[in-house]
Amino acid sequence: MINLNTMFIAGHARLPQGMAAKSVFDTLTITAEVDIKYGVILEASCTLATDHGRAFIGQLLKGISLNDGIDQPIEYIQKYYRGKATNALIAALKDLDLHFHQIKNERKKEE
Repeated sequence: MINLNTMFIAGHARLPQGMAAKSVFDTLTITAEVDIKYGVILEASCTLATDHGRAFIGQLLKGISLNDGIDQPIEYIQKYYRGKATNALIAALKDLDLHFHQIKNERKKEE
């Protein structure tokens, strides 16, 4: 059953040349299930080429609140992810954050 207190959001960014995932995708996508009220990322995934990479990014983002800004998760990506997709992951996270706040603002207007 679907949780009506969450939403599914995707953020996209271009992949750099020479990445394994580039042969399958032109863009990197981060998807997340986010609590609407608190902005907490409940689950996250991305389109990195390996299961391990996808799981690592999911664990890195899980529990982060988008309501608190994304400086901390960006810092985590820069510090703990040492692959070629660092800039693409950060850009996709920024895009996801933008979509979250746009949707949240639209919902406020509807209330």
